[in-house]
Amino acid sequence: VAFDEPVDRSVVADPDRLAAVMARQRPAWPAGARQGYHGLTLGFYEGELLRRVDPRHRTLGRFFQDEIAGPLGLEAYIRVPESLTDERLATLRHPDATAVFGRTGFPMRLLMVMFSHHSNIYRALAVNPGSEVVRDAQRIYARELEVPAGGGVGTARAIARAYSVFATGGLELKLRPETLRALAAPAIPSANGFHDDCLLADDVRYSLGFTKSSSFWPFGGEGSYGSLGAGGSMGFADPAAGIGYAYVTSKMGGALRGDPRDLALRHALYEAIAVR
Repeated sequence: VAFDEPVDRSVVADPDRLAAVMARQRPAWPAGARQGYHGLTLGFYEGELLRRVDPRHRTLGRFFQDEIAGPLGLEAYIRVPESLTDERLATLRHPDATAVFGRTGFPMRLLMVMFSHHSNIYRALAVNPGSEVVRDAQRIYARELEVPAGGGVGTARAIARAYSVFATGGLELKLRPETLRALAAPAIPSANGFHDDCLLADDVRYSLGFTKSSSFWPFGGEGSYGSLGAGGSMGFADPAAGIGYAYVTSKMGGALRGDPRDLALRHALYEAIAVR
């Protein structure tokens, strides 16, 4: 869930150096024994796996542009290009303390653990390289830096469009049926079930790099898969309903199990689908 040795922006910018760090990292537990929210490292491992199986050895960000964003004409990036000006990017505002500590915010037990420098969740989000690596005080977002699990930038329309292609057969991207079936398949529990050792929560489900709908994070219908973003963003594919959905915000919220703004929008969407 985190790197033990120092990883700064210069390491993130060099895929070969980052790969060496990942090769030396010892797993927190045996494969399949437990599960935990990876925060940032998940994207780095996925990116390196892709580099090794792709005949052109592209990074995840380059692959996303070539194979998904480009063909679909999406305003979405996993590596923000230098050409994207500040005027095109919304600034992020941190959540209010009342949202984080309020009724829908983070449980007190998790908040206490998050401030412990030895906890899995602190290490996953705060250091090596830490979630702030994607932000640049001078330019809003770091340009030409690839952080797949924490540096995605795009419009809600673009994210929803990408997920909608996956939810409706994938013809535009020539996706194989077996790929779509694997994405929609139920999550497989670890030996410790669906307990998340970072979030200290039960019934948190993951599969193939995506979050799956569960009692802890319910969204969409049967077979849905997607990801929740920091501060309340949300995107997912719902093959049963045949839709892609996305919500993004520049004013970050503090809810752990679904931002009230996002939940209201999703509720209205599924009410409309039911009426139709």
